[in-house]
Amino acid sequence: MGNADSKLNFRKAVIQLTTKTQPVEATDDAFWDQFWADTATSVQDVFALVPAAEIRAVREESPSNLATLCYKAVEKLVQGAESGCHSEKEKQIVLNCSRLLTRILPYIFEDPDWRGFFWSTVPGAGRGGGDEDDENARPLAESLLLAIADLLFCPEFTVQSHRKNNVDTAEDIHAIDSCEYIWEAGVGFAHSPQPNYMHDLNRTELLKLLLTCFSEVMYLPPSADSSNTNPWVQFFCSTENRHALPLFTSLLNIVCAYDPVGYGIPYNHLLFSDYREPLVEQAAQVLIVTLDYDTSTSSSPTVDGTTTGTVMDDADPPGPDNLFVNYLSRIHREEDFQFILKGVARLLSNPLLQTYLPNSTKKIQFHQELLVLFWKLCDFNKKFLFFVLKSSDVLDILVPILYFLNDARADQSRVGLMHIGVFILLLLSGERNFGVRLNKPYSVRVPMDIPVFTGTHADLLIIVFHKIITSGHQRLQPLFDCLLTIIVNVSPYLKSLSMVSANKLLHLLEAFSTTWFLFSTVQNHHLVFFLLEVFNNIIQYQFDGNSNLVYAIIRKRNVFHQLANLPTDLQSIQKALQRKKKAPEPISRTNSQEGMSMEGSRPAAPAEPGTLKTSLVATPGIDKLTEKSQVSEDGTMRSLEPESSQSPAEGSSPGIVSDTESWSGVRLNAALQQWWPTDWNLSREVKLPILSSLPISGLLVPSCVKLSIDKGLTDESEILKFLQHGTLVGLLPVPHPILIRKYQANSGTAMWFRTYMWGVIYLRNVDPPIWYDTDVKLFEIQRV
Repeated sequence: MGNADSKLNFRKAVIQLTTKTQPVEATDDAFWDQFWADTATSVQDVFALVPAAEIRAVREESPSNLATLCYKAVEKLVQGAESGCHSEKEKQIVLNCSRLLTRILPYIFEDPDWRGFFWSTVPGAGRGGGDEDDENARPLAESLLLAIADLLFCPEFTVQSHRKNNVDTAEDIHAIDSCEYIWEAGVGFAHSPQPNYMHDLNRTELLKLLLTCFSEVMYLPPSADSSNTNPWVQFFCSTENRHALPLFTSLLNIVCAYDPVGYGIPYNHLLFSDYREPLVEQAAQVLIVTLDYDTSTSSSPTVDGTTTGTVMDDADPPGPDNLFVNYLSRIHREEDFQFILKGVARLLSNPLLQTYLPNSTKKIQFHQELLVLFWKLCDFNKKFLFFVLKSSDVLDILVPILYFLNDARADQSRVGLMHIGVFILLLLSGERNFGVRLNKPYSVRVPMDIPVFTGTHADLLIIVFHKIITSGHQRLQPLFDCLLTIIVNVSPYLKSLSMVSANKLLHLLEAFSTTWFLFSTVQNHHLVFFLLEVFNNIIQYQFDGNSNLVYAIIRKRNVFHQLANLPTDLQSIQKALQRKKKAPEPISRTNSQEGMSMEGSRPAAPAEPGTLKTSLVATPGIDKLTEKSQVSEDGTMRSLEPESSQSPAEGSSPGIVSDTESWSGVRLNAALQQWWPTDWNLSREVKLPILSSLPISGLLVPSCVKLSIDKGLTDESEILKFLQHGTLVGLLPVPHPILIRKYQANSGTAMWFRTYMWGVIYLRNVDPPIWYDTDVKLFEIQRV
């Protein structure tokens, strides 16, 4: 039968279903088989031939028919999994049912009355098939999930058969050990099966259905309680699924082994169609959804046991019930860590390769999913985190993240990408090794829209952060605290900043310490504290190599002078705020000598008007995101108890201030009264901490100025030379202990990750558009 006839027959069946007012018996196979037995319709056809309005109409007007359709489709998948899908016809039925369920499920989830349907048992659908089994019948959802799992390891359908071509001895699907059929070499599996594009396509279809099953969470509003587990994921990742380990390993390996370059030959991808990429994308999405697990409310899944000979660490405690999280947290072999890190770094760097030889490699689009995966790896497996930081390979993750942050800074549709990039760097910056690694010279010349500089990876990080703060869009303001916290965390280890990055830091101090900025929102003075802490750390711990920074501080000594003499009376402050009322730009870019941008770079562009984006929940303030730890002399850290008496500024995080309000100062008096309790002592809250951070710069500036006058130094190079060789022994106080603000898991970020991840998955699945135009509640779909 031709494709056109096949489509026509399928469409006729759909019309019959929508027009029947009477329930159709489940036993009427002649009717139900029209949907899957004799058709060859692609998933795109199914979406076109089953319109949303018709699914909703059947749901409202003949619910029993919709229920029977779902039940029969699941039954066919279960039968396919039982039989092992040996004939072409059986394979076709499984794919048709899979596509149909992918189409219908979102419409089941969007209606609260239907949500329990898949968790109910269907009469006569007992585990043994006979009617007498009703009392231990499985819920439909469980039957569906177990059938998908079986079908993902079905010889000659989704994996290669290990038998020689003898049809009589086709493998019994229940007897096979699926651990021998892992899809790709890598963690815990050494054999790389011959690529088979039909298997890849079939796996992709089944993973699409699995992802759709997991998406019920999209139809529930974000809740403060992020520990609500997704029942579909919970069951699929439990011991009930005998394929949990091989499937987890297959998904992880297929993602980390993927090489979009085309076997290292430039332009190879133009000659061969790549069937693997859609599978890799779907695998990455399924993997991150199965790992949606809130560590802040549960015992941490991280295991630091002794190393054993197995792939998964066998140490106690057993870890969480979610086996995927459990397995991820117990990977411990160095070669496995190396395989994962190299794979993720290779894929994250892929968009950067485009800039050297345009179109030479296939450009991947799933970097956001990769960043979520990398986050989960570091969060759930501390051994992996330490492995990443042990060598300079961490820089292969850092540079792509900085590239994405710089590229997305003007694009409102990529706010989520900005956040996850910053969260990963915040997590890494809590470890001393990260700061130490940043001293490696930066020689890779990825064209980026930043000033040309010669220096280290630390310089690159500071210059990109400066760019984000001074020329990103205003929605990024809640991230300023995080960006500066990262710089504070690494500052004690930075051996030598370039003149470009030293000037950028002082430009930020200048911008943040203007009276109008300091007082325009309650949190702003923290930004000044962070910068002063950076200067103090560098001067106390790394004075010798940092003559550029010391020189920049001397040149800008008036900024420190102004900070020491901040006005504290309401009148002067109001005057300063009124003066700035008409300020067109958030932070002045004057005084920041913008050098030439790198050759070949394009300016960061805003989103095209009309671009779709999904809303995100607000992220917790920096005081909730991090906890302070003190680094002792041997390099170990101890957590500092949070101070019991919180200042009003710390205690009441204002959430995200609306764009206009935060800068304009128009609603000035209202705003001042709102966060300025009458007994609040301005000089105690803002001035004292600033003054206590100033002495070092205060000591430094006069001494250096006096020394340079005494020696008659006038020329910049002479002063720098003097600073490089001059000594300030005795001038600097005894170094204070290093304070690190380490990321700590909390339910606020867990909920943020859930909304971000599903928003990415919603927007990236456009062909077919699985969730488009359904009543999603987890986030709003907005147009830029």
